[in-house]
Amino acid sequence: MSAESSTNAYWDAAAAGFDDEPDHGLRDPAVREAWAGRLRGWLPGRAVDVLDLGCGTGSLASLAAEWGHRVTGVDRSPRMVELARAKLAGTGAGVLVGDAAEPPVGDGRFDVVLVRHLLWMLPDQRAVLRRWVRLLRPGGRLVLIEGRWGESEPVGLTAAELSAMVGPLTERLSVEELGPDAALWGRAVRDERYALVADLAPVRRHREIVDVHLILRRGGDVLLARRANTGYADGLLHAPSGHVEDGEDVRAAMVREAAEEIGVGLGPDDVRVVLVLQHKAPTGDARTGWFFEAELGERGEGGLEPVNREPEKCSELGWFPLDALPDDMVAYCRAGLEAYRAGHRFALHWHESDDSIAYAPEGPDRLTPL
Repeated sequence: MSAESSTNAYWDAAAAGFDDEPDHGLRDPAVREAWAGRLRGWLPGRAVDVLDLGCGTGSLASLAAEWGHRVTGVDRSPRMVELARAKLAGTGAGVLVGDAAEPPVGDGRFDVVLVRHLLWMLPDQRAVLRRWVRLLRPGGRLVLIEGRWGESEPVGLTAAELSAMVGPLTERLSVEELGPDAALWGRAVRDERYALVADLAPVRRHREIVDVHLILRRGGDVLLARRANTGYADGLLHAPSGHVEDGEDVRAAMVREAAEEIGVGLGPDDVRVVLVLQHKAPTGDARTGWFFEAELGERGEGGLEPVNREPEKCSELGWFPLDALPDDMVAYCRAGLEAYRAGHRFALHWHESDDSIAYAPEGPDRLTPL
């Protein structure tokens, strides 16, 4: 069975409420106690922010929450999330529907990212690990429970394979064998099962997310997209945009994002840098945005009209007058477009902690040209 077909089978079973692992829900008190003992050793002794990705019905999340940790769970199955929310009711934990590979937590930062039996099913595992590490604060911890299952056609990740991927991203790591402990599984197992625990350095050099934004012009109008189901600035308008991936230059990132988000095929010579804007959200870290300009004719570049290629993240596309922008925009994007109209090439947009993520017509102007 291929990794892709295994993944689909897993999610089909999960959605139907079935499960071939008797420990998945930790329903057996002895199994729950065994996992509680292991989990206590992986989590800090003080209360911290824990992100449980692929949390399922919230079994491990409920243990962490019982000990006073501030838990956020993410799972792609609405049914799983419903069950997890019921299990975690009254603990203060939050559970979100979303893709664990790109968690919908905005600029949130966590002390621990906890993931059980999930990474092996995801494509581009190295990129996913980089995203997860970026969600950690300095000194944060990555806890990955994985394994290699099956005899004739095994699936999963060996500890050696996962260590090779995680090692360059963290300061130190250790592997704890779990297979020999039958109490964790409710039976004896022969597969390779383990927990990889990796810590970031307590202090890191200053780093910033780099993102790219497309100012797509059609005459005096500019294309904007309304965010939806992302967990950050949902309902607000923003230019087509995205993060620069590791090893990717900003121009290549802009060309890629234009194709992925709005289906417009731009070449490197079709986009021009018009603004570099350093921004800090009301809460969260600083980031640097590169704003690119591109022009469409009456029927679009090469006859191709912009289309919403990511309806799960965008509820609509629309053209708006650049000289009369709507108010219901992300403040960061609005500031970038205003700086562009004014001819500024470099600027700051530095929110204070009580500022709104949304553009506030009567609020303070945080745009500072450089």
